[in-house]
Amino acid sequence: MSALDLLAEREDMISPGISACVGCNVELTLRTVMKVLGPNSILAIPPGCMGGVGVVGWNKQSGAKVPVFFPLLDNTASMLAGIRLALDAKGRDAHVVAFAGDGATVDAGFQALSGVAERGDRIIYICYDNEGYMNTGYQRSSSTSKGSWTSTTPVSKEGQGGKRQHGKDFPMIMAMHDVPYVATASPAYIPDLVRKVEEAMKVKEGLAYIHVYNPCLTGWGIRAEESISVARLAVKTRFFPLYEARNRKFKITVPVPNPLPLEDYTSRIKKFSHLGPERIAELKDLAEERYRFLEAVSAGGGGRA
Repeated sequence: MSALDLLAEREDMISPGISACVGCNVELTLRTVMKVLGPNSILAIPPGCMGGVGVVGWNKQSGAKVPVFFPLLDNTASMLAGIRLALDAKGRDAHVVAFAGDGATVDAGFQALSGVAERGDRIIYICYDNEGYMNTGYQRSSSTSKGSWTSTTPVSKEGQGGKRQHGKDFPMIMAMHDVPYVATASPAYIPDLVRKVEEAMKVKEGLAYIHVYNPCLTGWGIRAEESISVARLAVKTRFFPLYEARNRKFKITVPVPNPLPLEDYTSRIKKFSHLGPERIAELKDLAEERYRFLEAVSAGGGGRA
């Protein structure tokens, strides 16, 4: 039975949010993850898109069938570590999971998550990466790609500006923390996402971290019907490679031997529309360097970085 068939048979743990943007990939990701994890789960959703669209009971038409907490941005991981400790003391096993992102994980929440990784607290941390913050307009975060227009990295009429720094490679940072299981995922590759959540569930000692690339409709300037195709193009152009790392042993899970031109991806996204050929080439060079590294450490069925 395929992963999609299994999902179709499983009960929704999270009801759709009535305030979510139509076609939002983040909501699709959350519902998929929670279907895989099932009812024996405890969920934390810090401030961000999924905390503000009525997914888990803030509106009467929404709801959750698992316990849900709403921690602050900077203590999500540490709060879940406390829940894990309490469950272990009582001899109760459950999936303790965070669903966080919207810039918060890679910025405000990094210190707490780094501490959890160092201590080896057994939680599952899902980071949805929309390359920015959506609190008061689309603002930059450290995960935002270089050159991107945001409300805090504006672009002039001449096409100059945008973010000056490269985006933080957060999955690689977590792998270098010696986290037992690290993976990247995409809503355009649901079977791959399902398998990686299942792998995260198998981790019995230490953190499992999954980084999901989720295009933001309003922030990136794309239409709802484009959201999955844009997410797929990020993979097909090698801009966002799909891989996993078990104790720093890497494996590319969706190989892209013949990548599409990066322009096929960047041309679909409004926040990149001001970039000329030289700046696109810079993004391409970075993407190729990352992919070649992953190929090198994945040689022979999984190399160690």
